[in-house]
Amino acid sequence: MTAPAPARPEGLSAYVAVTAAYWAFMLTDGALRMLVLLHFHTLGFSAVQLAYLFVLYEIAGMVTNLSAGWIAARFGLTATLYAGLGLQVGALLALSQLDPGWAVGVSVAFVMGVQGVSGVAKDLAKMSSKSAVKLLAPSGQGGLFRWVAVLTGSKNAVKGVGFLLGAALLATLGFVWAVLAMAVVLAVILVAVVLAMPPGLPRGRKGAKFSEVFSKSANVNWLSAARVFLFGARDVWFVVGIPVYFYAVLSDGSEAGNRAAFFLIGTFMAGWIILYGAVQASAPGILRAASRPEADLIHAARSWAAALFVVPAVLTVAAWVSPEPQAWLTVTLVAGLLVFGALFAINSSLHSYLILAFTRSERVTMDVGFYYMANAGGRLAGTVLSGLTYQLGGLPLVLGTAAGMVALAAVISGRLRATSLQPGA
Repeated sequence: MTAPAPARPEGLSAYVAVTAAYWAFMLTDGALRMLVLLHFHTLGFSAVQLAYLFVLYEIAGMVTNLSAGWIAARFGLTATLYAGLGLQVGALLALSQLDPGWAVGVSVAFVMGVQGVSGVAKDLAKMSSKSAVKLLAPSGQGGLFRWVAVLTGSKNAVKGVGFLLGAALLATLGFVWAVLAMAVVLAVILVAVVLAMPPGLPRGRKGAKFSEVFSKSANVNWLSAARVFLFGARDVWFVVGIPVYFYAVLSDGSEAGNRAAFFLIGTFMAGWIILYGAVQASAPGILRAASRPEADLIHAARSWAAALFVVPAVLTVAAWVSPEPQAWLTVTLVAGLLVFGALFAINSSLHSYLILAFTRSERVTMDVGFYYMANAGGRLAGTVLSGLTYQLGGLPLVLGTAAGMVALAAVISGRLRATSLQPGA
């Protein structure tokens, strides 16, 4: 009988270090998104122009995820993690050079480029962190689900704090100083992580081929397709539609009104993400993952997606019968979107577990990279549709599009099969 490897304490230490680095990154990522959205909205950018600011961010994420799995397999997970943090510092410093005197087209192009760098950084860090869980988590008794749920849930809670931080920094320090402050803090954290990273993560293998990033697993491919529509359904209202609608409701156009609106919108977006993260972290308990047959979790992916569909469908009807902003509609939207967040968290957590359960350790970075390429594709579609649908049909079209995308995610999830779960998942 082979003695168990003594690497578990090191594995736990590496997991903690990776999680801490990911937390730091996502704090700045959430703050940067809110800074850019609110700052340029107050400058008079339309809903479609605001969506354009984030398009290259998502396109860069798709390209990065497709190649990052191979890069990590070739050079190691720590290399891609450090590269992600370093690129984010560079993106923040570059954004601080934005000149208010530039023409609108120049400003849009510049911010799109910087956001593209930030998108590369985000997905390098994400792929590294999620892949590390597969390699470091204990096997059996739902260990993989617990570890990935804690990483993903805590990350989203931190990102939610970042939304609030971004709105607060914009209201107090202004755009440039807020961005510079985040760059300095993240640079310090990067240096600390590089110096303190314990052993436990693989260093890569020289024979890794780029062609390996394309999965031959039907489950990985179907899950990736479902992920496209799941995250598209969230971002179609999250990126532009709801923040711009709430700004119209909350601000009277004065400087004081704008600041109050920034704070309230930031608080809602932060609260939504924090709730989302908390439910994600609790998903293994909610789904009784430790005592439940793993095959049941595959079937649960479709039923939870079907439950999620109900929320945007109901909100679409509410927005349609009240085309003008009213107090009851605002309250309904806040309550409904919080319910959406909780159900969405269960769906997202199930997906994050299943991609690791479906893949093999020797190609985990490849499958995770491919899967998160699909994730970025969904975010890209949602981002573009968020500005477009709000401008064309207002809130009813935004929410109706979200409902349709969730329905497609539910149908695709029905194609998953319990034939390729890896032992110990």
